[in-house]
Amino acid sequence: MFTRPRIIPVLLYDDRDLFKTINFKDRTYLGDPVNAVKIFNRKGIDELSVLDIGATKNNREPDFELLKDIASEAFMPLSCGGGITTVEQVHDLLSIGYEKVVINSELVRNPELVKKSAELFGSQSIVASIDAKKVDGVYKCVIADGTDIINRSPIELAEEAEKLGAGEIILNSVDNDGMMQGYDLDLVRNVVDTVKIPVIALGGAGGIDDLKKVIVEGHAHAAAGGSMFVYYGRLKAVLITVPCEKELSDIGIYEE
Repeated sequence: MFTRPRIIPVLLYDDRDLFKTINFKDRTYLGDPVNAVKIFNRKGIDELSVLDIGATKNNREPDFELLKDIASEAFMPLSCGGGITTVEQVHDLLSIGYEKVVINSELVRNPELVKKSAELFGSQSIVASIDAKKVDGVYKCVIADGTDIINRSPIELAEEAEKLGAGEIILNSVDNDGMMQGYDLDLVRNVVDTVKIPVIALGGAGGIDDLKKVIVEGHAHAAAGGSMFVYYGRLKAVLITVPCEKELSDIGIYEE
């Protein structure tokens, strides 16, 4: 039997609108997130992550109405993040159809949230999200949609997330976000080789060769992306596309 690592599209939204960013800035409006989910349904994707990039920065709780609409339309496993600050919110999100919740800023501000949520709902339901960028040549973590740089390395934060009970990590390169020129393989590999829980690489995917590189050379357990799934062609026309199984098989990422 042959298997392959997960390929995960990531949708970014703010105030009920879908966006794509470059380096966490330069937003491009893409449309309605619910409509995007309906299209992804037909593409047969492994899972889908939807992240509210404005909630924490604007002190806003998760948009439960929108997230319910998304969950009601989705036929794939879902994770969501943004604005999650309480165990009650984690419970409510899991209750409306999300298999996993993604915790980013509160991993730093309130690590007990990760610990308590993992204890109550299981590690498999809790994803620690780590956003990293180079500052004076050194990797640092950022929170609140990249607006707050903290004096912690991605490796340090990943190790803490694992100890707190997170079941997996989304590792996002701010420097590579939206560039579509490949993942930061050094960043990914250094974190993956340090922790025992799965690491999902995010930031920089421009094509299926990048997916293979981050899995084979970066040792990532799964590859996530935004731009490569919502843009098409040199002019970046907005069009949702997903590699078919034959394309993934041809690049050699299946394992026996």
